[in-house]
Amino acid sequence: VPDELLLGLKFIFGPCALPALDLVDQRSVTRVVSPSGRTAYQVLGSSGKLYTCYSSCHFCTCPAFDFTVLQKNESLLCKHILAVYLSQAMGACQEVTVSEEQLTNILLAEDEEEG
Repeated sequence: VPDELLLGLKFIFGPCALPALDLVDQRSVTRVVSPSGRTAYQVLGSSGKLYTCYSSCHFCTCPAFDFTVLQKNESLLCKHILAVYLSQAMGACQEVTVSEEQLTNILLAEDEEEG
């Protein structure tokens, strides 16, 4: 990635730009697809925890998204969502196909952890 692009990313997205690029470099973004075409993204965070991201509605299950984006309105996104967008643009997403039931379980597991 050219230096001027890195500077632009940092200017627009702030402190999450470089950590997001690190996640892309580590191939931490996986696109999860079901036979019906439903998709979600899972990002293995730097802490080792797996977060589910929805690029279609701009949402991540991580605590940083909840706090800095939803509660404080201090940022547009977290490093995990930015990593999803960057990996899509760079063609660096891993992809896995799962059954409808498996995707449902992935989505429900996130709800159970939050509740």
